[in-house]
Parts: sequence; structure tokens; C-alpha cells
Amino acid sequence: MKKIRFTIVYAIFATLATLYATAQSRQTREEYIERYKSIAVAHMERYGIPASITMAQGILESDAGNSALSLSSNNHFGIKCKKNWTGRKVYHDDDAKGECFRAYPSVEESYLDHAEFLDSSPRYDSLFSYPSNDYRSWARGLKAAGYATAPDYAERLVAIIEKYNLHLLDQQDGDAIYSSGKNAKENAEYFAIQSNLNRQEAVGIDPFRISSSVHKGYNVYRTNNTCYVVAKKDDTYATLGKTFAISEKMLRRFNDVAKSDTLAENDIVYIERKKDRWLGDALLHEVRENEDLHSLSQTFGIRKKNLARLNHLRTNSKVEKGQTIRIR
Repeated sequence: MKKIRFTIVYAIFATLATLYATAQSRQTREEYIERYKSIAVAHMERYGIPASITMAQGILESDAGNSALSLSSNNHFGIKCKKNWTGRKVYHDDDAKGECFRAYPSVEESYLDHAEFLDSSPRYDSLFSYPSNDYRSWARGLKAAGYATAPDYAERLVAIIEKYNLHLLDQQDGDAIYSSGKNAKENAEYFAIQSNLNRQEAVGIDPFRISSSVHKGYNVYRTNNTCYVVAKKDDTYATLGKTFAISEKMLRRFNDVAKSDTLAENDIVYIERKKDRWLGDALLHEVRENEDLHSLSQTFGIRKKNLARLNHLRTNSKVEKGQTIRIR
């Protein structure tokens, strides 16, 4: 009898110890933000997804990295397998019992898949017409596109963003601003200064380029606050990618070109993600001889997909000389 009592008491203490250890190791939302905000900002710069939205979704979908699904699979965004998923899978009860979810080797891989999932899915195309600092429209758009079934999904995202001031991450140098803990007045002044600088720097590509820096023999220019280089003879996306430590796939994405497209001498090649719209004062552009949506997106440093959306066109639509195109 004593042995049985001892076993029961020991089991109770062991259970309590486990629960205590779990409680002690539970990650707070603040810790979660500090750990992953830099990834969210980097993905905003590459894909145009507000860092605040990425962070809020990560917090909500994974319970700040504490949910059973995130702990077992590193899945921080609740992305289900879908037909095209070839990676590891786990099964978890969600809207239905035993649903298939994607599993990742690391949390960083989950963040990358989240960005590519939104970027490559047609159902989310409309979201990219919103600026990357318009987190409210992004939140409503995610709900409208069916990312989650909760009726208050958008409101919950916005509440997290505003409670933890995650909208600061959506600004230029947002990671540093968020970490610095500046007060609201200082932030407002900083954003106003940056906005004015962006407008001053926003000039179209022209023959009288002024290099902002040089990297491994390439002059680096800037338009619409975005860096680009001019291709030399025999350059390819692969060789330029290696020069600037960017994968060929990402470099092609930055420049809105397909895998089969080749590079010609004097082509403009952006080495970072183009902006969602023109940052300058001009609103409209009249199409000139031999211009198309792609050349215009390169001229103004605007992502082709966004340029098409601004004008209610498809990315393969043709434009005619004299046609008026909206650029912001």
C-alpha cells in the first residue's frame, strides 16, 4: 500500500514539475517579437508583406511559438499541406480532425514559406496593391481572401499590431526604430523626414545616371529608392546573383523575369525588391514608343504586378503609345 501511495505521490509531483517547467519555458510575445522581427522586416523588403502583419500572424497562429503545432513542426503560420507540398507533414486537429499541416526544419523556413505562399498564391494577389505600411488593409484582405475562418481574424491581427507597436517595423529602418524605443513624437518626426527624403530621391532612370556606390566593378544606381546595376556584356542573372550574393531565383523575382528570360548588355537589373508604387510626385505617365509594362516597371522601379494592378491590367497586357498609365 505504501508503495502504491509513493508511486501516486511521485507521479503527481512529476506532473507538477513538468507543468512548472513548461510554464517557466513558455515564450512571451515580447520575446517572440525580438527573436523573429528581423526576418519579418527582411521579407517585407523582398516581398512587400508588412512586417507587422507577418509578426502578428506568427503570434496569433503559433501562440507566440508555444502552440503544439509550432513546437512539433516549426509551423508558425498554420499553413496546411495543399496539393503541391512535398515536404514533411504533420497531422493536427483544426477545422476538422487530423488535418495535414506543413512541417519545416526550422522556424526560419516557416517564415520563408509564409512569404512565398502569399506571394505566389493568386487568391492573395489583391493584397499587394496595398502599401507595405497599410497593415489594416492587409489584415482585412487576408480575412477576405480566406486565410483564416475566424470571423474576427482581421480585428485580432490589428489588435496585436497596435498593442505591441508592430507598425513601427513597417517603416524604413523599422527594426532599428522598434528596438530604440523612441517616443511617438520622435517617430512621427523621423517618418516625415524619411518620407521627404524618399520623394527627393525618387527620379526615373535616365542616361545621366549618378552612381551611389561601386561593388566589384559595378556602379550601383538608385531610382524610386531602389538599387540597380546595368548589365555588362556576357552577364547573366546567375553571374550577377553570385556577384551580389543573391540567388538567381530571387534576382529574377526582383526584376519580374521568367526562368527562360535572358539578360542583354545595358539591361537594368535591380538588386533589391522594387517598390509597390512610385514614390515621387508624378501620378501618371504617358506611354512612349517601344514601352511595355515590364520596361515601365524597370524605368520607375515599380513591381510589375503592382503596376498592372494600379491600372486594372494583367501582367501580360499590352500598352499602346500615348496611353496614360498610373504609377502611384
